Amino acid sequence: MTLKWLAVVVATVSLTLWATGNTVTFAVDGGQLPLLVNLFALITAGTAVVLAVVAELHERLNNRLSALTEFLVARLNEIENHTGDRNTGFVEGYLLSHGQEAAVVPFGRRGRGAAER
Repeated sequence: MTLKWLAVVVATVSLTLWATGNTVTFAVDGGQLPLLVNLFALITAGTAVVLAVVAELHERLNNRLSALTEFLVARLNEIENHTGDRNTGFVEGYLLSHGQEAAVVPFGRRGRGAAER
């Protein structure tokens, strides 16, 4: 059982016990449960409700982040595929325009300073 539903069950049971206890006590002797018991039941229910809301918000945020991650991965794969095709075509076009003896040579080191001379 997830945290959200566990908190909902705890809040429901706590409020039900509070209402039942006060109703029975009122019907028997016309009073109510001691203040400490009433506060404990209401604080437990309130805490459980807040916990259930936070758990729901966390679950929604997690779902949105998962969807965003999947979208970004798909988009980056699409960009990678498109970029790879364009660069491959550029190199093949360069080689075809300069004949078979043309070689693709990487750029040399840049920034030769006074220390290397």
